[in-house]
Amino acid sequence: MSLLVRGTGLMLGLCGAILALMSLGGAVSPRLDALTHAAPLWLAMGVGAVLLGGLFAREAERWVIVALGVVTVSACGVMMLPELRMAWRFKPEATAPGDLKIIQFNAWHENYAPEKSLEWLLAQDADVIVMEEGGGAAWAVNKGLRAAYPFVSCKSGRCEPWIFSRRKVSASGSLQKGLPGAWATIEDPAGPFTVLGVHYVWPVPAGRQQVQSATLVKAASNFDQRTLIVTGDFNSTPWSFTLRRQDKALGLNRWTRALPSWPSGQFSRVAAAPAPFLPIDHVYAGSDWRAIKVERGPAIGSDHRPVIVTLRRSSK
Repeated sequence: MSLLVRGTGLMLGLCGAILALMSLGGAVSPRLDALTHAAPLWLAMGVGAVLLGGLFAREAERWVIVALGVVTVSACGVMMLPELRMAWRFKPEATAPGDLKIIQFNAWHENYAPEKSLEWLLAQDADVIVMEEGGGAAWAVNKGLRAAYPFVSCKSGRCEPWIFSRRKVSASGSLQKGLPGAWATIEDPAGPFTVLGVHYVWPVPAGRQQVQSATLVKAASNFDQRTLIVTGDFNSTPWSFTLRRQDKALGLNRWTRALPSWPSGQFSRVAAAPAPFLPIDHVYAGSDWRAIKVERGPAIGSDHRPVIVTLRRSSK
């Protein structure tokens, strides 16, 4: 038994160190950057190696296993600590009348409880809902929101994503081919602002997500950067180099910091998740906005948790 435990610790440390160090290569390679999204898993392997090596390994083996674990944890720290530090710094405030409540939600085309999803969304009384994958089993959610919200970015049934608004939409449109996206310019007493919603592909195979990110940055430049809000399912974690570059290129504040949203509930036909561990749903806002509250919603039938961000304009 002791041999098995020591062997497990060595394997965790060795594999974790190799994968974590390869992930750092994402700074120059989109293929290696795909590994960064699993940094929480590499971190868990490193911690496991330190614990198993420190508690069960013999003197001659202990320091090798522990050292591999420390290397793994250190490499993951380089990737994850900046994001965690920003999350720790955020201080929520009390909401006030006139604040903008926006929900980002991938409803999932295989939603297993669309009635529950719709009931929860309506109960939030959000000003704006940006929803991806509103077809298939989630069409009931889409249909219910259309009935409840007076303005929607797209009138046809083939849209991705959908933007629902309680405030008047004065203009709307879709993004370029290759990036599922929509935008809506919304009227407001302090002046109009634009909400832009997107839905990225997965980071593998490498390269496609980077192209979509460049497309988004170009599209976002057509709107007032001070009042622009960008949100969506980016299928990209904040410790990836791709999302870091996007943060810088957009020039907006990303308010969703280390907020895991996937996987949730019965996220596949054969697997269920007790809690999400990957932050892939994000909300950005220009300099005229600041976040008052950032929350994650419950499991309501999708493989994603909804993300709720309450924003306040600086002109208030």
